[in-house]
Amino acid sequence: MAGKAVKVSIRIFPAPICKSGLAVNLFALSRSGTARRVVRRIAHGFTMLEMLVVLIVVAIIMATALPMLLGEGPSDSEMRGAARQLAAAARQVRSEAVAQRRETLLVLDLEKNRFKIDEDPREYRLPEAIVLKLFTAQTDQISDTVGSIRFFPDGGSNGGRITVGAGEDSNRKYEVDIDWLTGRVAILE
Repeated sequence: MAGKAVKVSIRIFPAPICKSGLAVNLFALSRSGTARRVVRRIAHGFTMLEMLVVLIVVAIIMATALPMLLGEGPSDSEMRGAARQLAAAARQVRSEAVAQRRETLLVLDLEKNRFKIDEDPREYRLPEAIVLKLFTAQTDQISDTVGSIRFFPDGGSNGGRITVGAGEDSNRKYEVDIDWLTGRVAILE
């Protein structure tokens, strides 16, 4: 028996589910050549890695959804809409400067969340919950809370950045960037 090779084959057949878990029928060929049935029970449950992945996914969902559900600050769509509205106004002011061959201004009131296009008497309101910040040339700061961005007849501007945010401490913000050389307006997230 010492030098004799033994061939063992295993076949797996599904078996009914029992109380302790899924039972699997294994048929093994014994050394004598007869098939014997071996039943193994497979325990149901989750691995630690699966539980960790589920907890991380739930934490990410809660971190993004909780501020919106609690109503803290403006929604993301309000901020995006305000940024798009400001970008459209800046593009319009630039177009007017080029078409009329004169300097034009986009005037922003940071305290009241309003903006005005140069000689147009209308003022446009933005949602009250957002916080505006303006970075522009010092010569175009009218007061502590009112400033402007100037566009020139060649399409350029004095440059600047308007930040539309959820608050002082929040990282949620959109930035309307105006290039000083070309006057190009872009929204940065």
